[in-house]
Amino acid sequence: MSPRIVVAGAAMAGLRAAEQLRAAGWTGTLTLVGDEPHMPYNRPPLSKEVLAGRAPFDSLAFRPRASVADAEWRLGTRVTAARLAERTVDLADGERLDFDGLVIATGMRPRRLPCPGPAAGRHTVRTLTDAQGLRDALTRPGARVVVVGAGFIGCEVAATAVGLGATEVTVVDPEPLPMLRPLGELPARLLHRRHEERGVRFALGTGVTAFAGEDHVTGVVLDDGRTLPADVVVEAVGSAANTEWLDGNGLDLTDGVLTDAMLRVGGLPYVVAIGDVARFPNARYDNVPRRVEHWSIPGDTAKRAAKTLAAHLAGAEPDPTPFAPFPTFWSDQHDFRLQSFGAPSLGLADIRVLEGDPEGDVVLGYHADGRLVGVLALGGTAAAGAAARHRAELLQQPAPSPQHA
Repeated sequence: MSPRIVVAGAAMAGLRAAEQLRAAGWTGTLTLVGDEPHMPYNRPPLSKEVLAGRAPFDSLAFRPRASVADAEWRLGTRVTAARLAERTVDLADGERLDFDGLVIATGMRPRRLPCPGPAAGRHTVRTLTDAQGLRDALTRPGARVVVVGAGFIGCEVAATAVGLGATEVTVVDPEPLPMLRPLGELPARLLHRRHEERGVRFALGTGVTAFAGEDHVTGVVLDDGRTLPADVVVEAVGSAANTEWLDGNGLDLTDGVLTDAMLRVGGLPYVVAIGDVARFPNARYDNVPRRVEHWSIPGDTAKRAAKTLAAHLAGAEPDPTPFAPFPTFWSDQHDFRLQSFGAPSLGLADIRVLEGDPEGDVVLGYHADGRLVGVLALGGTAAAGAAARHRAELLQQPAPSPQHA
């Protein structure tokens, strides 16, 4: 039997892992297992262009490289259990697969609010099916929309709903400002004002206790006693790592799957984890393992993990170069964009205006111990261009000394 690598997860990270394994010299069987019926597709447009009707659903699919044309795709099923010591995984359809190497790429799923009330009318935004259902709801005349969660997805959906002509759009969050935790107070205040100017309402500093209605949601009950009328509710309250299938293997699954600097899992050289389910150290900043839910991370981690796994299976030593990916992300909201380079979350205590005007196009710098660790542009093309000029400075920053790591 041909040696096999199983890729658990058939979204973008899984596809990139398969492609990079071929690039790293793996010629054996590649089997990708995913719970969605679709081939891998681009997720960021789901909460923006797809909901707004500017991008058809069939435009999101990635085009796999020719090198993975012979890969086996097990779609519409999922991995339910793993016995890593025995090198087997079980699938929901009852099949058991043996493997020589395993790539963990099972990603995240949306969290749901554990509140009483009807389920009909409540949506999340993670999959094509989610986006299709939500678009249908948002385009009904007179829709009153409540978005629970003022993070990236919540703010993007709120902006899209306003653009589609929803009668009311209200964002609820227990924090005092939108996107406060990932971006810090100054940009959160700027975003709050810009959203309000474009018609988004906010109910901040409060949470949700229940959903009103019988068969379909008619309102959102807040813990301050108010009830917001709602025909459409979007739950954008974060994500949970899909790691339950790995229980019983002695792994650290407290926040995703803990890996070492080479993306190996649990001290096993034949198991690696990639994408936003992986919690790994980034030598560019320090030695603290973190999960990173940015679009660039699946490709970066897939490339490194593929080299690590292919080298082990070929009997070679893995690449000792420190893994130091450079995170980037963007978020389109209304008529402006957030563009980020680096790791702003590490410099929230020291945010400075680098260029521009906070009331217009502005570029903010995030600093840790006086060192620039992240840049955020807010505004139009001028802000994005200015942020790109600071990208080189971030890339040239030396890695921190061990005593500060």
